[in-house]
Amino acid sequence: MIRSRSMLALAGVVMLLAFGARLALSPSAAEEGRAIPPPVLDEQAADSATTEVAVLAGGCFWGVQGVFQHVDGVIGAVSGYAGGEAGTAQYEKVGSGRTGHAESVRVIFDPRKISYGRILQIYFSVAHDPTELNRQGPDVGPQYRSTVFPASDEQARVAKAYIAQLDAARVFGRTIATTIEPGRAFYPAEDYHQDFLTRNPHNPYIMINDLPKLAELKRLFPKLYRDKPALVFASR
Repeated sequence: MIRSRSMLALAGVVMLLAFGARLALSPSAAEEGRAIPPPVLDEQAADSATTEVAVLAGGCFWGVQGVFQHVDGVIGAVSGYAGGEAGTAQYEKVGSGRTGHAESVRVIFDPRKISYGRILQIYFSVAHDPTELNRQGPDVGPQYRSTVFPASDEQARVAKAYIAQLDAARVFGRTIATTIEPGRAFYPAEDYHQDFLTRNPHNPYIMINDLPKLAELKRLFPKLYRDKPALVFASR
């Protein structure tokens, strides 16, 4: 919730004053992105398809949205909620952890430029830690769970196979906690959550938890990184 993140932000100010700007830009060992292999099985998009959608949950949607907005081939990324009902798709209700929703991001991408499997590779590499159960870093609760909400049976098949591939290779050293939840609708979040990372780069929460993800995206996927983000409000 905003209140809890505000408290974390205040704590972050103290940490930044104590340890300097290096803390804001250098991820911890647990947060550092990993160079993981691409999926062996990838989606075969239709030749005529110019857009496709992936819905992913990986903790606070601010950082996940911010990461994918900087990925070449991504047309847009919208913060929102998935996993619950339309009537409870509001921030204060989702924050209770009792709605079934997870803070999620709808990634709209051009399959001619980037595949669904590559989207998943970035998701597992830098967007979040897939081994954490019902939490991401300082945020705790089922609303922060790691979940793929596949838009088709093919996406579900690719995601399931990729998780099995990464677990078999012991890429993370711990079992992946990511769930696959098909057939769930996505509901956009309130406007004040959209483009949050870009609009608030000096917010301590963003500096500590999310700017390192962008740095890792640029380091691990230099050919896919783009400086200019695909913003929600810019596309309206």
